[in-house]
Amino acid sequence: MPQPRVFTEQNPIRVFLLDDHEVVRRGLTDLLDAEPDISVVGDAGTVGHALARGPALRPDVAVLDVRLPDGDGISVCRALRDRMPELACLMLTSFDDEEALLDAIMAGASGYVLKQIRGSDLVSAVRTVASGQSMLDPATTARLMSSLRADPVHSPEVPSELSSLSPRERDILALIGDGLTNREIGAKLYLSEKTVKNHISRLLAKLGVQRRVQAAVLASHLDQPDPGDHRAR
Repeated sequence: MPQPRVFTEQNPIRVFLLDDHEVVRRGLTDLLDAEPDISVVGDAGTVGHALARGPALRPDVAVLDVRLPDGDGISVCRALRDRMPELACLMLTSFDDEEALLDAIMAGASGYVLKQIRGSDLVSAVRTVASGQSMLDPATTARLMSSLRADPVHSPEVPSELSSLSPRERDILALIGDGLTNREIGAKLYLSEKTVKNHISRLLAKLGVQRRVQAAVLASHLDQPDPGDHRAR
């Protein structure tokens, strides 16, 4: 198990910011830069700018606005983590959106907090995710889990479609359920990222779902024994 990362004034947490409002970015920069163990290394106002600039700055933490004019922070989280698996993403949003929270978790986000959060709590959240821990808004998370348990759309009976998956597709579905990115799945199963994408496209079609997050919910049923379920080699 990896050791928690330790940051100091000499080795500060490198933070990258994504928000379409300049005033918000400046406020966050002032707030975080005031901490001796945190350094804002760059920011962006659009998805395109974030994807072009973020990886070159090698941040430890990316604070990402969920809703943006040219896309969303969740897709940015997934794309950045595909290129930097060690990056901790902290999603920041004005909206108490359960669907966005679930999407963020499946994209590999380490934290999800509302913009109404106090400045001191945001600083703590940055430190928490930088150390490798999870930071999720407790009230939103509790409602989400309650919704998943009660909603038959998100918590279906064990689907017969699971039996149609090949052993390799079941392996990949299980890893999707663990929140791994395509690159991380490929590394675990010794497959190229393109091959993983192809497998995911096929398994989504077999399961009759369109979104990766829906497949992740179904992955919880894989623990149930299934004759002939052997690891593919």
